[in-house]
Amino acid sequence: MKEITLENFRCFHTKQVARLAPLTLLVGENSTGKTSFMAMIRALWDCAYGHRIPDFKEAPFDLGSFEEIAHRRSERNVSEATFRASLQIDDDLGADVEFGKKGKVAVPRSMGLVDGKIRIKDKYDAKGEPKMQVKTPNGVWEMRLATDITENASPLLTLRGVLLRIPELIFRDFPERPIGMVPIHGSPPFSKSDIDAIAGFRLLDSEDVQDRPYAGAPVRARPQRTYDPDSLMEDSEGNYVPMLLEHLATSSDARWTSIKEKLEHFGSSTGIFDEIDIKRLGKSESAPFQVQVRKYGKKRRGIKQNLIDVGYGISQALPILMELLPPGISRMALLQQPEVHLHPSAQAALGSLFCETAGQGRQLVVETHSDHLMDRVRMDVRDGKTNLRPEDVSILFFERNDLSVQIHSIRIDEEGNILDAPNNYRQFFMEETRRSLWG
Repeated sequence: MKEITLENFRCFHTKQVARLAPLTLLVGENSTGKTSFMAMIRALWDCAYGHRIPDFKEAPFDLGSFEEIAHRRSERNVSEATFRASLQIDDDLGADVEFGKKGKVAVPRSMGLVDGKIRIKDKYDAKGEPKMQVKTPNGVWEMRLATDITENASPLLTLRGVLLRIPELIFRDFPERPIGMVPIHGSPPFSKSDIDAIAGFRLLDSEDVQDRPYAGAPVRARPQRTYDPDSLMEDSEGNYVPMLLEHLATSSDARWTSIKEKLEHFGSSTGIFDEIDIKRLGKSESAPFQVQVRKYGKKRRGIKQNLIDVGYGISQALPILMELLPPGISRMALLQQPEVHLHPSAQAALGSLFCETAGQGRQLVVETHSDHLMDRVRMDVRDGKTNLRPEDVSILFFERNDLSVQIHSIRIDEEGNILDAPNNYRQFFMEETRRSLWG
């Protein structure tokens, strides 16, 4: 994903355009829309790739009802009738969605998909009937969508199925004379070449569909003294992570050895642990188990300690590490405050891990309040520690402006210096430093 555009969404009243990069860092004061921004990224994925109605209350994001999502300037003002967002996936591929109100819920009311010179837009007309508009290099056509296509679902989110049925729908009865596609704006009749153009539309190709973004909660699961083997079903707080570790430790020597080495490398480089292991408390597969860690001294190893006895930092980091360290995962990751409960050295190490992960081709969007993490990213890019280049990092500064929020897209140069920052960026820290130095 290269770019997100928002308008009338939560605290974003005027149109805001934000540049995304392999590594995007979201910074700014509390309550400036960073979590809402992440929620919209996932919602746009659901529309463009998942072809389903996004749930704005799905964990870890709970944005509430339509009235709470559409921008409202004050208690006296009525919420906007719609809000809009768009996604630019690459130079040619994009999607834009307008959301309206259905009951108390925000749902897509119109949607457009673009792939180069091909544009497909699905909408409701003035009578509330669903229509589809198709544009190719040859012209523009409209098609009314029959109720049997759209019953029990928004026509916008059955779009892929509808488009795949275009040959059947318009050539069904008259193979040589397409029906249903009405030319507009002086366009010629819809033809076989136009169908061929639509057939190459990438968002309709199941092989081109990316995995749904992983969305991590700002506070991860609390450690427990013992765990019972349970479902490996993923959740935003990482409750599944101990079960995943136990599963790997007992069923896959190669995978466990690999992930154990990576976890211990991160742990020892940050000083939070040198060894991690699983202790089974019985011989049966259903026996409870513990997650244990150990620190090494200069001359000997320390004792193994239960995860719950070593504070919250390790347990808060494990869900993030288990999302980023295993090989073969390519989906986008939306991470909130990964630095929670971690010492500054571990926060900085996360910055290096993010650079390494993004440098290998995975896209990360990270909301952070950690200067240590930010500084490490800038220094690692400057020092060429990974494949991440300056243009592969985007810093989005969310600045409150009266009752709305403005997003500033900030870049870094080859020396790690901040470029294009507004005057208020880091104003608080500069004032605190000035006060510390000069009183």
